[in-house]
Amino acid sequence: MLQLDNSFSFRGQRVAWGSMGEGDPVVLIHGFPWSAQAWRRIAPWLAGTSKVYYFDMLGFGQSEMADGQKVDESVQSDLLEALISHWGLKRPRVVGHDFGGLAALRGHFVNGIDYGRLHLVDPVAVLPSGSPFYAHVAHHEAAFAGLPDYAHDALFKAYIQQAAHYPLRKDAMEIYAAPWRGDAGKAAFYRQIAQADPGNISEAEARYRKPDFDVHLIWGEHDTFIPVERGEKLRRMLSADSFTVIPGAAHIVQEDAPEALLGALLQHL
Repeated sequence: MLQLDNSFSFRGQRVAWGSMGEGDPVVLIHGFPWSAQAWRRIAPWLAGTSKVYYFDMLGFGQSEMADGQKVDESVQSDLLEALISHWGLKRPRVVGHDFGGLAALRGHFVNGIDYGRLHLVDPVAVLPSGSPFYAHVAHHEAAFAGLPDYAHDALFKAYIQQAAHYPLRKDAMEIYAAPWRGDAGKAAFYRQIAQADPGNISEAEARYRKPDFDVHLIWGEHDTFIPVERGEKLRRMLSADSFTVIPGAAHIVQEDAPEALLGALLQHL
């Protein structure tokens, strides 16, 4: 397990983060409904030659979850900007998965953060986005947040299994499920879905162009959440420098094929 021993106050709310290794900085950004622990089998290997930073986005994992909290995509890219400033980093290499990829893209194209290189792993990046499940939760957030624990747990595990090509290990299921349990955790989970706003994607998408740093895309071949075809579209929009499709992997590449993901990252990091 990655240790998130540090705390950063963002707009009066606690954000948990950690780091390991020495060298030029790399920032790892998880997606939904994951946490920094999605990088637990990647970060230690990157730390052999780099200083690796990771954190739980607001309303995730060990970071603060609270009623009335604003956690949409614009907040998360603002958080990324604040953390990079707090850490004193200049043009870090950034790796973003899923909504973490959107945070990284917004971080540059909306917030104006400059990167050394950008690696996007199955990112939320182009429209259309979302699913009928997302739309249903948005209309019935309170009802979902009030589900009995056993029903919520079953729904959550079924949802994340759909993100994987192979059956998720029991320990991985537990790592991802644990933060979303209890009244606060359940409410936080459905809050993230209800506040997802396609407008935050379109705002970034309208500004996409080739940046002044290399962009590398990595995609799970069997991703049904964000199909490879959307990756091809993003590749064209960003004039990406590489596009790697990983066989035997779906959306959560970190669990399906961590070795292949690490190899793809190290090739261009």
